[in-house]
Amino acid sequence: MDGDLRRAVVVALGELARGDDWRDRADAGHGLAGFAEMQEAVGPLLGLVLDPGDTFVTRRTAEGLLRRRDRVGLGIIASALAIADDQHADWIHTAVVDVFGVFSNDLDEALRLCEELSGDADEGVARGARRLRESLAEIDPVLRPS
Repeated sequence: MDGDLRRAVVVALGELARGDDWRDRADAGHGLAGFAEMQEAVGPLLGLVLDPGDTFVTRRTAEGLLRRRDRVGLGIIASALAIADDQHADWIHTAVVDVFGVFSNDLDEALRLCEELSGDADEGVARGARRLRESLAEIDPVLRPS
């Protein structure tokens, strides 16, 4: 895909993320999660995961990032968890359970990635990854390979 078009989408979603309507911010967070590997998306995504106005924005953005099931998405969640208050951490945890509570393979991979992230040079990411790993370790997934 064209890099200029991707940047334009991130800019447009970033503008939506700064809006007053919680529904717009939630949609922006969900959409931006698909572009989380782009540096321009990281700041707005962190802001949305820690949205001061509505915890639905937190949950929807966190869920989008977690559904990526990759180091980038988990890294942004770890960064947010490092500084999240209890209310935001609870909603992030709810998204964690929703995303990783079904398939054991997905949970195992997330645990592995969190182990990697817990050694990150950025102490905030490392601390948040340890907190995220604790949340993941509490999950008993519904489906396991036979």
